[in-house]
Amino acid sequence: MKKKKVNLRDLKSNSETKHSHDDGHDHGDGSAFKTYIPAIISFTMLIVGIGLDFFDISFFKDWVRIAWYSIAYLPVGFPVVKEGWNSIKKGDVFTEFFLMSIATIGAFVIGEYPEGVAVMLFYAVGELFQNAAVNRAKGNIKALLDVRPKEANVYRDGDYKSVSPEDVNIGEKIQIRVGEKIPLDGILLSEKASLNTAALTGESKPDSILKEAKVYAGSINLESVIEVEVTNKFEDSSIARILDLVQNATARKSKTELFIRQFARIYTPIVVFLAIGVTFLPYFFVEDYVFRDWLYRALIFLVISCPCALVISIPLGYFGGLGAASKNGILFKGASFLDAITKINTLVMDKTGTVTKGVFNIKDIKTTGWEESEFMKYLMAMEEQSTHPIAKAIMEYQENEEDFEAKEVSEIAGKGLKGIVNGKTVLVGNKALMTANNIGVPSETKSIVESIVLVAIDNQFAGYVVIADELKEDARETITTLHKVGVKNIMMLSGDKDSITQQVAKELNIENAKGGLLPEDKLNEVEALKQNPKNKVAFIGDGINDAPVLAASNVGIAMGGLGSDVAIETADVIIQTDQPSKVVRAIKISRSTRKIVWQNIILAFGVKVIVLILGAGGLATMWEAVFADVGVALLAILNAVRLQRMKWS
Repeated sequence: MKKKKVNLRDLKSNSETKHSHDDGHDHGDGSAFKTYIPAIISFTMLIVGIGLDFFDISFFKDWVRIAWYSIAYLPVGFPVVKEGWNSIKKGDVFTEFFLMSIATIGAFVIGEYPEGVAVMLFYAVGELFQNAAVNRAKGNIKALLDVRPKEANVYRDGDYKSVSPEDVNIGEKIQIRVGEKIPLDGILLSEKASLNTAALTGESKPDSILKEAKVYAGSINLESVIEVEVTNKFEDSSIARILDLVQNATARKSKTELFIRQFARIYTPIVVFLAIGVTFLPYFFVEDYVFRDWLYRALIFLVISCPCALVISIPLGYFGGLGAASKNGILFKGASFLDAITKINTLVMDKTGTVTKGVFNIKDIKTTGWEESEFMKYLMAMEEQSTHPIAKAIMEYQENEEDFEAKEVSEIAGKGLKGIVNGKTVLVGNKALMTANNIGVPSETKSIVESIVLVAIDNQFAGYVVIADELKEDARETITTLHKVGVKNIMMLSGDKDSITQQVAKELNIENAKGGLLPEDKLNEVEALKQNPKNKVAFIGDGINDAPVLAASNVGIAMGGLGSDVAIETADVIIQTDQPSKVVRAIKISRSTRKIVWQNIILAFGVKVIVLILGAGGLATMWEAVFADVGVALLAILNAVRLQRMKWS
């Protein structure tokens, strides 16, 4: 079935304000004050009524008392009774609403009016708590998504205007300034452009393209202002797809959540028939049988047995985990992946854009008989004439205070540049250039696997500069911490040269690494790991070439800040900040979520069993029943909310 397109501006007014149980109960917008009014009215009237009962006020008798508590009941009780009736009409009889309705109406029948109001009141308060927690979690997710591009400079009426990418049509012209992300797919109209496309191609070198070449959303413009003709609507972009995934994230429920839902549907009718048994069976076995007493015990039994604490708190626990993750820059596409990532013991990762920045930087400078600053002035004067990405990296060295001007610069195909700087002949290029000019090169350069720029001045070797893709700041820490949290088997797979891949792996203390791989080679490696049923494999990548492996792994993790559309769509988890250390945080959040969910399950079942036994024996009143049901639900909800306040180092 075709999915509905997502409108960014509809997010607030649509899915952000709705949450419902499987049975269709709508909680509304918990942030609006009007949603609290029914609970406030009922609470005020309940407290006043209890006070009048306590002081035995003369006018508060008979029909006045019944009318007072009935009015107090309606604001919180009527919506639940209505939902129960609607569910019955749909053929779903044994819901939590049905249980609550029978128990509270029964309490009114036997004259326990305050208890009847209290049950519904606390249930309503629980719903408000749940609603607030859900809205907060969804708010965290929305805030995360808002960091993605929201504007496009489109040419209209003779000038460029800033508009939402949603409003740009195919065929329109947009302008992208230096440092900006390209918001929409298109064709380059400018003569040339230098783009950071590491997220799309997996290549560490910036991509220099010419007029009429295709450009993709998510690429970063590096050099000068460029113009692009749009070829795809906003609705087909990665942004829209991610929003769609957020709106549908709760549809992918965890196995624990699905089990509890199924259990509740079997458990609820059993509880109803047991309550009927508690009411009538003692007639045959108890000499002083009093119908009202046993009916009261049965009503207590019903209230205690209501699965609200489980049905509400467990999904909310997982939703709290989703919200906490999004607040930390991590987007899970469903609760099922919160569970799945807790079991990961094998992590496979791409190199470029995952543990490295995907951009060139100067790694090392070695000179022979020259001061580094003067050596770099000669080199920068030559590289200033070039548009090559390596030249751009060298020009980032520092400001050239004393301007050296390169003259008579010529390019020697496949070897480098030759020119005159400050009256001296300068050669800049590779070993082939040096050999062709009979210039000796130090043997140490043979062991360097990264890109190297050799320099000769007046036919004498002057030094070299090593250019490399730089490691992300948290890459080393990530590998160390992953081992500590139990991910013992870590492997690096890359399409880059094997020599470079092995060196990066050595720097990160990764024992198993392979380079020079095609996408199908990466896929074969992961499939081989999965042949061992003990291996639960996660893969981290960011480019189109990583999509097959992301799909095949037990948990696919994409770098989403600059990640390709295909990678983001295919992955199960998106690291929005592009920091590999967030993978560790994702594992910790998932484990905390699972821990809290099981705490809630044990709390709910434990308290219910104890109070059920007391209620059946006549030792518990409706107030204990209220605590066993709604009170435990509130505690479970508060426990789940803790996830959004936790700190993960």
